[in-house]
Amino acid sequence: MNPIEEGSAIERCKNGDREAFGLIVQKYMKPAYYVALGYVGRPDDALDISQDAFINAFRHIKRFDSSKSFFPWFYSILKNLCLNHLSRSRRRKEDSIDQMVEEEGQSRIPVETVNPEQGAVQRDIEVRIGKALQRLRPKEREIIILQHFQDYSYQEIADLLGIPIGTVMSRLYSARRELRRELERMGVRY
Repeated sequence: MNPIEEGSAIERCKNGDREAFGLIVQKYMKPAYYVALGYVGRPDDALDISQDAFINAFRHIKRFDSSKSFFPWFYSILKNLCLNHLSRSRRRKEDSIDQMVEEEGQSRIPVETVNPEQGAVQRDIEVRIGKALQRLRPKEREIIILQHFQDYSYQEIADLLGIPIGTVMSRLYSARRELRRELERMGVRY
């Protein structure tokens, strides 16, 4: 869906067209899920939160400024739901990453392996990276997820978060440094 088609669908949504909103959901369902997963670490919770974010977005679509991009507006709804969820639940983050890997049955980081031994080593590294990510502060985790797992450009991240590009670069630098420290504490060498 190109920006013109998206704008048209949003205008139809503002007039109560649920089918048009279905097109928006299809476009952003996967990125929303992975953003939520990056925040909360549990697949079931991420799915629930991303669905709740779409429901909230549809309920409040008339407030959306059509002259702007949809995803930054939607992202703020999604992010707030994730942060609310995290503040309500106090479960151990390390367990949630282990469960995420088990439940998905596949890696979130692309793996190209030739033999099972390499696959096992790669899987162990992925789990450790996931655990290290969960130990970061929310702003650090957010910036890494957006840049490295969602492949957003610096400009797109700046737009999503409402911050200057220089701040994006600074936060990303600090977050990478902190992630590297966490990985070193866990014995991961690269």
